[in-house]
Amino acid sequence: MSEELKSHIEVQNMTMAYGDFVVMRDLNFKIQRGEIVALMGGSGCGKSTLLKHMIGLLEPAKGEVFYSGKSFTQSGDDERTALMRNFGVTYQQGALWSAMTLAENVAMPLEEYTKLSPKDIRDMASYKLSLVGLKGFEDYYPSEISGGMRKRAGLARAIALDPEVLFFDEPSAGLDPISSKLLDDLILEMSKSLNATVVIVTHELPSLYSIVDKGIFLDSREKTITGIGHPKELLEHPPNERIYQFLTRDGNMANSTTI
Repeated sequence: MSEELKSHIEVQNMTMAYGDFVVMRDLNFKIQRGEIVALMGGSGCGKSTLLKHMIGLLEPAKGEVFYSGKSFTQSGDDERTALMRNFGVTYQQGALWSAMTLAENVAMPLEEYTKLSPKDIRDMASYKLSLVGLKGFEDYYPSEISGGMRKRAGLARAIALDPEVLFFDEPSAGLDPISSKLLDDLILEMSKSLNATVVIVTHELPSLYSIVDKGIFLDSREKTITGIGHPKELLEHPPNERIYQFLTRDGNMANSTTI
């Protein structure tokens, strides 16, 4: 079997740009099925921008994204929708609808993409909330729970359709160390139980060293990837000084632009 067929996700020759301003160029990497991969780099390097390209919120100036050998970038509307059906996405603040209960938030993708009855949808939403430790909170609103609980509710919604790929944008942002560790453990557990590939945008060192299989370092100075590998291996054998600084917090990353 070719390497292309083995790769669950592949980014080929991607350039990301806003008009004439190039964010990153010549991005090439592969992610195997079941891997937990971190998009790393200092503030403003384009981590979240890359995630948005990978899920179709932004289109690359050049290059393609492939899922299981199929071009996501070049696919038509129907094929792209079918591929996106296998994505679960969480954002920094959970992105829950404030006027909906937790159960109603989790039910949204089930209502849109399945033909389940209202009762079955309610039961499934309750089950997904129980998986993330929120059993009994179905009728609470986002404003009535803590930040960490909102993050977990966002994860429950992301796994509502048992996705093949989970995307996280700074999942631990704003959490205390204990809540952050609990969320990391939950992400690891969900990855294993769903046999899902996970892509995380993060700068949290504990997360990088504890749950990540591979890190992809975006270098804002070079405007491309300068390191790929397990974070511990990149720390032991850093390809350049900026990667070492990032993984040790030794010195300041040189970033002048926020993306």
